[in-house]
Amino acid sequence: MHGLVSPQQASFAKPVLADVEQLNLWAMEGRLDVTKLSFHALGHVLDDYVMLSSGAALGRGCGPLLVSKNKAFVPGEQSRIAIPGTYTTAALLLALFAPEAVRTVVMRFDRIMDAVNKGEVDGGVIIHEGRFTYQSMGLFCAQDLGRWWEEETGFPIPLGCIVARASLGDSVQSDINQGIRQSLQWIRKHPGAGREYIRVHAQELDDKVLDDHIGLYVNNFSEHIGDEGILAVRELLRRGRDGGVFPDTGELEWVG
Repeated sequence: MHGLVSPQQASFAKPVLADVEQLNLWAMEGRLDVTKLSFHALGHVLDDYVMLSSGAALGRGCGPLLVSKNKAFVPGEQSRIAIPGTYTTAALLLALFAPEAVRTVVMRFDRIMDAVNKGEVDGGVIIHEGRFTYQSMGLFCAQDLGRWWEEETGFPIPLGCIVARASLGDSVQSDINQGIRQSLQWIRKHPGAGREYIRVHAQELDDKVLDDHIGLYVNNFSEHIGDEGILAVRELLRRGRDGGVFPDTGELEWVG
């Protein structure tokens, strides 16, 4: 889009920017040829999309946090917990960690901390920049869901990935994947070059928060998910299937 890398076959129009849950829903409707989505949503679209090995958000110490105003909060059957979308990985992790916490309230990720603060819900699962700012709002971390996953499975936590429509064909999918990898390599060599573009679309404008956010979520797994990453994704999909979350769809396929 910015002309800094040059895929051979694929060309991109102006990007479509939307909340992660909106992208999940659009993928389930098959509206987009290439899209970012949650790994939770991936479990519902395996018949229609293939995962790209570049562009994933996956790692250690970067999972969603369950926060509350009550330092001793423990989710229970009557707890009302805000989640940033039904098909987000955050929602799936909450369901795996606390299956009894069934009274979930769906809201945009950027509204959750305020809702917890106002007592509209008992707790909330926060993602993105909220990880770095929740304490400034007087909230406490009741459970680091990413840490729970790592301790439970030994794997890094798969959060989101980029997928391409299966019908595009191998060569186009590979070209898109390579273009994303080249883009990530370029920006990691020029770490300040994308700041203004990011700032326009960010919920949090503090430079340190932006840098910490990018440093945590854009990592070596983003350039290439690798064998460990594939195993982590397969484990998440397996647990989701065993828990009755996912339909009996196709097997995980990936490009690159």
